Amino acid sequence: MRRAVLGLFLGAACAAPLAAQSRHAAVRDGNAVARAVETITEADVRGRIGVLADDSMRGRLTPSPELDEVAAYIANEFRRFGLRPGGDSGTYLQRYRILRTQVDSAGFVMALGRGAHGHWILGREARYGGGPLPLGPTTAPIVLLYGLPTDAARPFGDAPVSGAIVMHVIALQRLAQFDYEALVERAAEAGARGWIMVSDRSAQGFAQLARSRMQARLRVGSPEDDAPIPFFEVRDTSALDVLRAAGENLADLRAAGASGARALPGFEATINARVNVLSEASAPNVIGVLEGSDPQLNNEYVFFTAHMDHLGTAADRFECTAQGADSICNGADDDASGTAGVVELAEAFATLNPRPRRSLVFMTVSGEERGLWGSRYFSEHPTVPLASIVADLNIDMIGRNWRDTIVVIGKEHSSLGETARRVTREHPELGMSLIDDLWPSQRYYFRSDHYNFARRGVPILFFFNGEHPQYHRPSDTVDLIDAEKESRIVRMVFYIGLDVANAAQRPQWNPESRRRIVEGAGNE
Repeated sequence: MRRAVLGLFLGAACAAPLAAQSRHAAVRDGNAVARAVETITEADVRGRIGVLADDSMRGRLTPSPELDEVAAYIANEFRRFGLRPGGDSGTYLQRYRILRTQVDSAGFVMALGRGAHGHWILGREARYGGGPLPLGPTTAPIVLLYGLPTDAARPFGDAPVSGAIVMHVIALQRLAQFDYEALVERAAEAGARGWIMVSDRSAQGFAQLARSRMQARLRVGSPEDDAPIPFFEVRDTSALDVLRAAGENLADLRAAGASGARALPGFEATINARVNVLSEASAPNVIGVLEGSDPQLNNEYVFFTAHMDHLGTAADRFECTAQGADSICNGADDDASGTAGVVELAEAFATLNPRPRRSLVFMTVSGEERGLWGSRYFSEHPTVPLASIVADLNIDMIGRNWRDTIVVIGKEHSSLGETARRVTREHPELGMSLIDDLWPSQRYYFRSDHYNFARRGVPILFFFNGEHPQYHRPSDTVDLIDAEKESRIVRMVFYIGLDVANAAQRPQWNPESRRRIVEGAGNE
């Protein structure tokens, strides 16, 4: 979500212990590393954030002409550094479609059997949550799912999900620490034709959400790409008659610890809905590649990522609210700080001779504030093989808060955590300590672009200094950035990335973390 901190103790960096530098086997000249690190300066960090978060960029909304201008600036820097284009058709840009769509108000979902008939109109009794809609009405048998699956490998047990529509009875409170999207994806992979969530959402909250989903909105890719199968939500009061007719007790299905899946013989559901496309645009990711020096390892990649977009202006009516006369959400910390860090890293690594053993990819994505659009698109349309990506070091908001610590989320999930701790100990001149996630209830692991790498099996580290009173407000401006601190963090990320790029072995997942994050997302 955010990161920013650069440029300190140049002399100390030059005097980095030779024992630490000797770990970088491919960089035989320790002075070359010191010279590369010296390119990461407080002045450069502040200057780059000043460009990215200037009022003229109007908050870098996805999509917008200003976001394209930012992408062009970053692409030109990558070209200047001598990076190879890693985007589409020999360019630095990977573009993805953004459609403005609206759900047809005539749509409905229904379920019936044994004399019971639930008929739920979209925008009233039913909410459309996304997914590819059939060209005409689709009817399929119902599989009842209740609670949260305890077996990530077989979330539906022996229930006949293939060709069925899943009706999932769940208390929303139980979803707080659960990757629900991954569960729906598993159903899609098992051959399910649709999903109906039966929730305990309040009448007022549901009505508000159902109506809002009927308004024109933006989405990435095809008209329904934000879910793998047609997804709908109804309230339990709407589904009660159907459940009773099936002999199901809502209280039992919602009981603490209850979970399971089974067919409902004699019951079927019908989906009849359509999404209309109103207009189309596109947005960019920027990708530059530095080829590795080792003939055996240069087809493996270490990624450095940050999101270059933000919230736009109050006039865009997205999430930016004016503060007095200031109506531009500049996003200096969120995430011009991380974007500046990635550009600084690209410049530093480009000066190394010889280069790191593995290839390095520097990517600034768009659409993070919209729902991780750009990184998700890349994960589904990668420009290098996903299996060849050994790590993603993601930087989001690193320019504020504490002087001597940075939160590194995800280090408990793979060997990258120990690598980061060791490398940081080897560079005390940076005056920076890595600390654990201070806000687990906020689920930051799922809220920035690294997650779209992790869920596809790539070990990650997420560098993040936490929120502050200026978060998502026009007052998140460059004058509040601690560029000296950010320069130290970026130097630390440089050393960590260099170690990973030169190590004989690629980073390894902790088995339990892989089971939950990768296999649980259906991406094994």
